[in-house]
Amino acid sequence: MKPSLRTKAIAVCDKKIAQKGETVGLSFYAFFANKNDNPELLMEAAEWWILTHKLDHFEKAVKIRSMIRAGE
Repeated sequence: MKPSLRTKAIAVCDKKIAQKGETVGLSFYAFFANKNDNPELLMEAAEWWILTHKLDHFEKAVKIRSMIRAGE
C-alpha cells in the first residue's frame, strides 16, 4: 500500500472512530470521495482489502487501522 493511501486510510479510520466509537465499521470506499477521481488508488485499496486480506465488505475501523499500522 502506497504511503499516501496508508496515511489517508489511517486518518479516515481515526475520524470514524472519533465520531462513532470503537465499534464503527467501514469499507475501503470510505477512503475515497463519492466519485472515481483516482481509479488506480481505488484499485490498490480494493486489492489490499479483497484479494490480499480477504476482508468482508464492512470491517471494524479499529481492525483496519491496526492492520495498516502493522504494515499488513
